[in-house]
Amino acid sequence: MTIKRPFTGILTFIIVLLIMPLGHAFMILMEKLFGEQYLFPAATLLGFIGVFLLVIGLKKTKELAATIYGFFAGLFIWTGWIEFSFVWTAHHLGIQPLLENGEIVTKPEYLIMPSSLGFLLVLVVYFLFNRQTNCLFFRWFQRNLRMRFIIRVKQSQPRPLAMITAMQFIGVIWFFYIFLLLIYNKSIFGDSHPVTYISFGLSLLWSFYLIVNLLKKSNLAFAIRYSIPTVIIFWNAVEILGRWGFFKEFWIEPSEYVLEMILILVVFIALTGILVFERKKPRKIEVI
Repeated sequence: MTIKRPFTGILTFIIVLLIMPLGHAFMILMEKLFGEQYLFPAATLLGFIGVFLLVIGLKKTKELAATIYGFFAGLFIWTGWIEFSFVWTAHHLGIQPLLENGEIVTKPEYLIMPSSLGFLLVLVVYFLFNRQTNCLFFRWFQRNLRMRFIIRVKQSQPRPLAMITAMQFIGVIWFFYIFLLLIYNKSIFGDSHPVTYISFGLSLLWSFYLIVNLLKKSNLAFAIRYSIPTVIIFWNAVEILGRWGFFKEFWIEPSEYVLEMILILVVFIALTGILVFERKKPRKIEVI
């Protein structure tokens, strides 16, 4: 079976898109299933599973396999070690959720997540000044800011695609988590501020531009890596609409919407199966 464009982009976009509600639901189910006593050991184990997948991915020589392992490694490490570390800290400090009209609008862990902004900016600076980066986003800045002092070097060794994919997922989702949390903060802007409306519009426009480019991709592995930022930027608009109350975010209440979550999971497994059993001829590795 050979998947041709634009179906390559459509397939990978949908797969990564379905991860977003499934990831939210998985966190909530973990909290309910393991309880306070076993939740954080389980989250720690989940992060180690992510590292194990990363090690396997680093040993893979095929681009698609390395990318898939890196994708799930990043997902598990982000959920197990990063998101739940904020949950643990909020619980340990006794931080209360943000309430509006008696409803929780921001959970305690997300109230303290912006405290990691400084560390995130350090990583941004590192990648911005990294002469070996192949990230299209940072290379655009290096080129248009005329950063001539950054001398690019040719890479003779194969790129660690599993690590690149995992770090891409963690870095992009972390960045936009903090971005949304900052603009939601009423001491800065607030969810009804014009900046939030502008952010909503720009997220749609930016994601539309990326989707158009994604549909031109024929390499499945590259399309997966390109879909990660595309979906997360698109998801900004989904999150903002949910914040405004345009629809019910049923994935944050998976036990109440079992059928919907099962359908999403079934579609995700089916589409991922198509990727796993894809037998395309090796292609030249595209960079992102």
